[in-house]
Amino acid sequence: MNPKKSRELPGKTIERLSQYRRILFNSINQGKTNIYSHELANMMNLTPVQVRRDLMLIGYSGSQSKGYVIKDLVNLIGKIIDSEQPQKVAIVGMGNLGRAITSYFTGKRERLSIVAAFDNDVQKANRIISGVPCHHINQIEEILPKENIKIAILTVSPEATYDVAKMLMNAGIKGILNYTSVPLTVPEGIFLEEYDIVTSLEKLAFFVKNDTENKE
Repeated sequence: MNPKKSRELPGKTIERLSQYRRILFNSINQGKTNIYSHELANMMNLTPVQVRRDLMLIGYSGSQSKGYVIKDLVNLIGKIIDSEQPQKVAIVGMGNLGRAITSYFTGKRERLSIVAAFDNDVQKANRIISGVPCHHINQIEEILPKENIKIAILTVSPEATYDVAKMLMNAGIKGILNYTSVPLTVPEGIFLEEYDIVTSLEKLAFFVKNDTENKE
């Protein structure tokens, strides 16, 4: 697949490709060499048609008899969604959530790593927290350009979200993963991904409620 076409892939397809790769890594660890579209679909609550459509978009097709060759598919997905050069990530807000995310992600991807953290607590500055150097939040616009960091994870308090996001963009950040409860609006050229745990839980609660009511 050529670079131009890979940039045109829908965001949801990119999400699923990342999820496919995690499943494929687990399958390799289990000793599997091939996998079928219906197996991937079952593990992700998708239809086999959706899986085949996604993989056709990246120019990969399997065989009816053997399905997909797992290692080949992993390599192709990596070429599409990974950067040729390692990308650095900063995390802003080293409370419980920030530390948990940092600890969890460390070592998960060799070309994508959290290399700097920021917090407004002076007692956390100039320390190594969860394996990452932590700086005072006032140093964002100094350190991010110096370290060529283009991606940031935001886990600050709601009242600080707007100001910190502005600092990040002023410092050259091009991608923000927002874990706060405050929706952000960003200018063109800034990529924003928002994760709202309250909305996710309310969605689950809605379906559980409906299922329970239908059985009563």
